[in-house]
Amino acid sequence: MIRVVLPVHLRNLARTSDEVQLEIAEPATITSLLNALEERYPVLRGTIRDQLTGKRRPLVRFFTCGEDVSHEPPDSPLPAAVARGAEPFCIFGALAAGQALLRTQRSAERGVGTQVGSGLSPVL
Repeated sequence: MIRVVLPVHLRNLARTSDEVQLEIAEPATITSLLNALEERYPVLRGTIRDQLTGKRRPLVRFFTCGEDVSHEPPDSPLPAAVARGAEPFCIFGALAAGQALLRTQRSAERGVGTQVGSGLSPVL
């Protein structure tokens, strides 16, 4: 039994709890996990990976055993701890504005505003 932790917006969409448990045949891979998840919750199709290419959406990240496995080959086996259910497979939405917010905060601390048209809000 593999445990999957979904972000709040996908839990709400799927109408499920914090953690989903899936039965997956060996060897368990990211692809087989996502196939099982989308089969059980069809409403999630296209939200985590592109429906046509099967590639992970750019702002979605996968973590297992404290490691970012987002860029691992999708058909490589999941860690044994995840496959046996000791550790969850976590799906997160990335924070795209993280660096921009950090730059804005640093500018504010120095008392410097941002340029208009830079894509960032001016610091007042």
